[in-house]
Amino acid sequence: MTPPPPLGRSRNKDGPSFDPALDDAELAAVRDALARGRWAEARQLLARTGDDWDRRGHRLVVLAESATSVAWAREWQLAEPDSPDAAALLACATVFRAVSGKDSPDAARALCLTAARMAPRDPSPWLGVLILARRTGTDDERVRAFDQVRARHRDHHHAHHLMAACLAEHQADDRDDPLHEVYDFAAWAAEQAPADSPLAVLPVVAHAERYRVLARAGVLPADPARSGHWATRRARQVMKAAFDWWLEWDVDDGTAHPRRKIDLNYLAHAKLHEGRLAEAAALLTRIGPHATRAPWSYPGLDPRQAFREARRAALGAA
Repeated sequence: MTPPPPLGRSRNKDGPSFDPALDDAELAAVRDALARGRWAEARQLLARTGDDWDRRGHRLVVLAESATSVAWAREWQLAEPDSPDAAALLACATVFRAVSGKDSPDAARALCLTAARMAPRDPSPWLGVLILARRTGTDDERVRAFDQVRARHRDHHHAHHLMAACLAEHQADDRDDPLHEVYDFAAWAAEQAPADSPLAVLPVVAHAERYRVLARAGVLPADPARSGHWATRRARQVMKAAFDWWLEWDVDDGTAHPRRKIDLNYLAHAKLHEGRLAEAAALLTRIGPHATRAPWSYPGLDPRQAFREARRAALGAA
């Protein structure tokens, strides 16, 4: 068991970074190199990552989000046409272009399927299909893509987060039903996962995603602090279970889950709005500068301001 860090003023003076690379400094350096056309570093990074599927997916997504990634991935693929890593990077980069309206969704999906054929065990090309379906597809297409990811890595972190966001959007104008399917999905995933899996925090993620939908629809107040969404009995139960999991399983070393800071942001956000400031402070200290836009931006807030206000309330520091 790793105890929470001592409470008190954070030593970080630079504020939240909102860097999708989170605390993966090697990934951030390779992303910067790729933006300058040095794709060899990306090649080496993905080769070293191997079949650590959550880390591979995280690194591919962050590399692919760069505006110049499609061009350099194409150059890499011309040099190594049989490279599944080059194919996966090109596919994911094209997905992000398609999501932003700069490329064809059909072309992006075709590239994902090509990458999937080149590496049948890799869930990452199917993660690309799911990201694409999240924005441009149907419910059936999202479920099929999720099933393909899960068939290759049943505890895939990013895929479960995406499905929670998708399911939360069903019945957007309805009340906050504790039996809503997103809550059932998150509970099921947490129960199915191994004891040390960060999917234990997915019920908290589902709760925040449902708030995003209901607040945007006007069903709940746009101010999370006034919504009461984190004060229900069910909310308190899932937050306690997730916080207890963090106390038992959290680590901050080279073996840690690559997306754990995302979960900590959701959990800190929930604890803040539950009114458990000491617990929120411990989480915010562990997060350090690695803030994430979601859920601090929900349902349309400035995430930087929201995160700073959270730190001020819990730690007495901006």
